[in-house]
Amino acid sequence: MFQRLSRSLALQIILALVLGLVVGPFLGKNAHILGEVSRLLIQLIKTIAVPLLFFAIWHAILTAEIKGKSALKMVFIATINGTIALTIGLSLSNYFQPGIGFMPAEHAFSEADAKKLEAFKGNSINIEQFISGLVPTNILQPIIDQNVIALILLALLVGWASKKLLHEKNIHFEAFTASGFALFEKALHVPIALLPIAVFGSVAKTVGMYGYEPLLGLTKYVGIGLLGLTLHILIVYQGWIWVYCRRSLIEFWRYARVPVIYALGSNSSLATLPITLHTLEKKLGVSEGSAKLGACIGTNLNNDGIILYEAMAVLFIAQAYGIPLSLDQQLLAAFSCMIAAMGIAGVPEAGVISLSLVLNTVGLPTEMLPILLSVDWILARSRSATNVLSDMVVSMSLDKK
Repeated sequence: MFQRLSRSLALQIILALVLGLVVGPFLGKNAHILGEVSRLLIQLIKTIAVPLLFFAIWHAILTAEIKGKSALKMVFIATINGTIALTIGLSLSNYFQPGIGFMPAEHAFSEADAKKLEAFKGNSINIEQFISGLVPTNILQPIIDQNVIALILLALLVGWASKKLLHEKNIHFEAFTASGFALFEKALHVPIALLPIAVFGSVAKTVGMYGYEPLLGLTKYVGIGLLGLTLHILIVYQGWIWVYCRRSLIEFWRYARVPVIYALGSNSSLATLPITLHTLEKKLGVSEGSAKLGACIGTNLNNDGIILYEAMAVLFIAQAYGIPLSLDQQLLAAFSCMIAAMGIAGVPEAGVISLSLVLNTVGLPTEMLPILLSVDWILARSRSATNVLSDMVVSMSLDKK
């Protein structure tokens, strides 16, 4: 049992949740110090995630060899699916408003939290200021500000220049970018391993200061997240398979259930990739080229599960803190979600890491992330299964003549 606990991050987080629920009431308002520990861990994740994202995109541009109409078709399909995922996430969050009342009105914020909240309310997302920030005053500014969109634009520019130098002067950067990515990915393992501590501290602080009522709101949050992912699968993916590919849905699910079940168990679309490819090529008759293009090369684009989750979570956090977001601000946050999810593919706990960067980019608090992590082991597996299905649907659509 101990060995299983030591290997399973999900079990550790569940245990941390239970301990936080027990310890929080004993500490009462004194539990606020535990929330500070959670904040520091999330800040460490954001700090490491910024250069990791930069090297990931730079390396992907150098190593990708995507040519022809199939590549354009893949980008087109992935963009449509991602846009629909964002629409579903934003629509459900606006309609059900799961974050409203998450923090009970009868409980006052701590003095420190109240000051932070007022600062965020006073600094609502400024579209003009955000656009001007996309062109940094110096090369380090996107890293210092943790502005994910500016960072990705810079990585795209550097990646394009590196590829031109490779072709024109045979100057190689592939080993350097691979090393940079591996370095920060390895460094990220430490704060990821400490996430249960962040969950414990945040849950204990929330229960100690506000009681158990906020945690009841997480049930609504999880329910809406699962509803959104289910709708996306049933409407969007089945639409591509039945309407566009002209394939039997019964046949598809007969074979797709194997990689889906594996993704639910492993919580990783990347770890499921060999099974996904085998199912596509051997069971569903998809050509090797289409299968590898859609599931291997296109894996950075096919992250509908993460995109939908982030759109919903951004609004949940804004609603919980009482920070109103206009339509254009929501669209800006949605755009940040889409490109952050595309850049962070394959990284452990990618959804949470990219969400922290998005929140920082659009100017929303990240203090609530550990609370969301306490139930994320449910949504994370559903996101992984959704991403696997996305890879399969894109591959099958590419194979349609």
